[in-house]
Amino acid sequence: MARGGPRTPTNPAPVSGPGALSQRTDGGPGKQPLRTPTGMPYGEGGALTQLQKGAPLAASPGGAAPAPAGAAGPAGPPPNVTPFGAPSQQPGTPVTAGAATGPGPGPEALGIPNAPSADMKALLAYLPVLEFMANQPGASSASRNMVRDLKSRQGG
Repeated sequence: MARGGPRTPTNPAPVSGPGALSQRTDGGPGKQPLRTPTGMPYGEGGALTQLQKGAPLAASPGGAAPAPAGAAGPAGPPPNVTPFGAPSQQPGTPVTAGAATGPGPGPEALGIPNAPSADMKALLAYLPVLEFMANQPGASSASRNMVRDLKSRQGG
């Protein structure tokens, strides 16, 4: 049995329980292993390792797993991503399709129902009162934004 010196628990509890259920929490979380990428210029790998030793990161679940095959990095971008500057995959569709302005279909093409719900109709009945409250000097920006949203939904 070891004597003297600090004794750090090997499996510390994240939070201690009450009374008889209490456990030591002073061991801290585990640390991530040091990782040094390959292919770096001479001397930079050692400097990176020293930096990692100086500021160790707490362990995270799944931290030791390699990056997935489709992740961006040395393998390239994930599949089904159109590169910037590539020709359009829908040449006949204007950029403003789905917007309330410009050429192309408007918001009705998105399939979002435009009819107000029963709750929205009830709120619209109180719009004059809510607008009065939002125009008071101490009104919050959230209340003003809510009134703006309600007014935009009623068309006024």
